[in-house]
Amino acid sequence: MRHRQKTAKLQRTASHRRALLANMACSLIEYGSIRTTLAKAKALKPVAEKLVTLARKDSLHARRTAVAFLRQKDSVKRLFENVVPLAAGRQGGYTRIVKLGFRRSDAAPMAIISWVDLPGAQVQEETGQAA
Repeated sequence: MRHRQKTAKLQRTASHRRALLANMACSLIEYGSIRTTLAKAKALKPVAEKLVTLARKDSLHARRTAVAFLRQKDSVKRLFENVVPLAAGRQGGYTRIVKLGFRRSDAAPMAIISWVDLPGAQVQEETGQAA
């Protein structure tokens, strides 16, 4: 039985999964939105939300905790300086997942995960709705 087992394993070991999510979080921070499979996007969402919540504290301990998880100082700096000010007025729900359909090669469900308050992400969403 899978009672209280919320984490998706993604067919990876624990260390590989942690590295995957850290790298995807860095890419999300750097580019604002990333295109990935739906399962990976759903696994990344709580990680990204917790990083923003941590970064909103803006303390030395929060920065060191973020560096320990992400392992990229540039991404941590970008998180604290660019992403958090945009999400300052929001209580939660910093990311959105938009389903795209199925990948052509293996029919895996694809999705885009992006920041809700990022100006570029809103423009992408508006153009996507108009088409």
